[in-house]
Amino acid sequence: MLVLLAAALLLLPDTSSPAAGQEAGLTRLVCTSIPLDADPTCPVPAMPIQGGTAQEQDLRATLVQLRETILQQKEAMSSQKEAIKELTSKLTRCEGVALGESAQLQAKFKGGRRKQHGGKDTMGDLPRAHSQVVDHLGRTIQALKDRLASLEQQTRANPSNQAIPSDLREQLQRKLGDLESQLLNKVSELEDEKFVLLNETAAHRYKTESALNALHERVTELEKESNGFKSPDDFKVSLPLRTNYLYARIKKSLPELYAFTVCMWIRSTALSSVGTPFSYAVSGQANEIVLIEWGNNPIELLINDKVAQLPMNINDGKWHHICITWTTRDGMWEAYQNGHLRGSGENLAPWHPIKAGGALILGQEQDTVGGRFDATQAFVGELSHFNIWDRILTSEDIRSMANCSANLAGNIVPWIDNNVDVFGGATKLPLETCQERLVSS
Repeated sequence: MLVLLAAALLLLPDTSSPAAGQEAGLTRLVCTSIPLDADPTCPVPAMPIQGGTAQEQDLRATLVQLRETILQQKEAMSSQKEAIKELTSKLTRCEGVALGESAQLQAKFKGGRRKQHGGKDTMGDLPRAHSQVVDHLGRTIQALKDRLASLEQQTRANPSNQAIPSDLREQLQRKLGDLESQLLNKVSELEDEKFVLLNETAAHRYKTESALNALHERVTELEKESNGFKSPDDFKVSLPLRTNYLYARIKKSLPELYAFTVCMWIRSTALSSVGTPFSYAVSGQANEIVLIEWGNNPIELLINDKVAQLPMNINDGKWHHICITWTTRDGMWEAYQNGHLRGSGENLAPWHPIKAGGALILGQEQDTVGGRFDATQAFVGELSHFNIWDRILTSEDIRSMANCSANLAGNIVPWIDNNVDVFGGATKLPLETCQERLVSS
């Protein structure tokens, strides 16, 4: 602008010369210095449009154009200053928001880790907070970039506007670059911490599952060691004392029977009578089936409270294999000891079917269904392989079990571990081999 003004002054004719002053209608352009805080625009005196040379008219038009250009530049600079102030304020607030939300996110993340170590998994909250902060910062930075680009585009589109000063542009770009770097660093830190936390959670889960599996295996081993049974029937029930509270109970109940065979391995350690190896009681009849030896009486078989004496002797502290058969037809019965028939008879509760749904007890005689035991009638010793069939076994089958050539399971009551419960101090113990029992018989 100053260059144009100087050129205009040089083109003006010298009015101080007499020749120039004699020309009519000429005016003089005078510029006066003003204070710094005053209006910088020079007042242009009103000039007549008509009159003067063509050169003077061109100068006047140039001055008017310069004045308009100065006013436009002033307005543009004022608008640009306001935009720059607003943009700087936005950047400052963005930095504050970024720092505040970063601190909040770190607090949430640490709190989430503390909750996870306390027993609750908060991994689901962390990704949402992380995504929200990243999205917010990304949108803010992008908006600032768009605003700055728009401002520069407007400046380039208007040739009369001055460009944004280079130092201010560099400052804005540095701030945007710093914000982008902070955002990328924060995202990287959050991803690293999230990865570490996921690894710690997976490792903790793996350790917990390994510990549980090891504990389960150990419990299984201890159960096997405590049982010590090679097979489900390889055990015996020990009743070491003559009391009214040591006994074992067969879980499976009997159906209605018209014949049966009862076999068992038995070893009595009592000094006097054997007691009651087993008893079966039903509602209304406590002596539905009972095998007992007490007082000075021999071993007796009771069916429906009817009695038959069995010619067997097993009170010697040795293992014996005994079998008893009975049928409701004529009440016929047979007694086997160690595979040999020791006695038989008939008319033992003939035509009386064995009632179903009673309680089958090993080691005690029942006065009521499942209770009222008498210590004087208790069995003392060991029992094993107590089996019941709903038919009469042949003598060959009985002999094969007694000499250890066969091991038959009852089709009504089989001798298996999970079918026998012990009470009052009675125990389940590993059983000697059949050959060892045979040698001791």
